[in-house]
This record gives sequence, structure tokens and C-alpha cells, in this order.
Amino acid sequence: MTAYIVVDLTPINAEKMQEYGAAAAATIADHGGEFVVKGPISLLTSSDAQADQYSTKVIIQFPDHDKARAWYNSDAYQAIIPTRDLGMKSQFHLIG
Repeated sequence: MTAYIVVDLTPINAEKMQEYGAAAAATIADHGGEFVVKGPISLLTSSDAQADQYSTKVIIQFPDHDKARAWYNSDAYQAIIPTRDLGMKSQFHLIG
């Protein structure tokens, strides 16, 4: 069954974001993943006062749950997490 990784993020360093983005895209492709959509969030409604703490959302599709988890836990992806954390505030969710 198809699985998705949904990322909520707010950029904090454009240079590090660009470096991370280039490196992450290669690791995603290596695990059969592809970007479905990425862009700014337009909040329509929420009862959560913290709902607008992130400005951007990314959805990545993988063939299945195991491939999505394997991507996130891969040595290649884990190696770029320090760059990610310098470039953005984020939270990642695995669905499916």
C-alpha cells in the first residue's frame, strides 16, 4: 500500500535549506520516493493556536510503508539531518 511522508516546515536558513533539499532529493529517489506536492500552506481553519507554526508543507509518496521508513532511517538520509536542522524547523509524519 502506498505510504506518504508529510513534512511541516518553516525555513530558518536559505543556504542550508538549499543544501539539504538537493541532498534529500537524491536519497528519496534512491528509495522509490517522489514528491507529490510542496509549497506554502494556506490555513483554512483550526482550533489549534499552534496550527500556523509552519509555513510550508511537503508530501512525499513511497511505494509502501517499509520503503518510506527505510528512506528516513537510511545512512544517507541520517547523514544530512544536521543540515536539515540548520535549515528549517520541521516535523515529519508517516502515513500508510
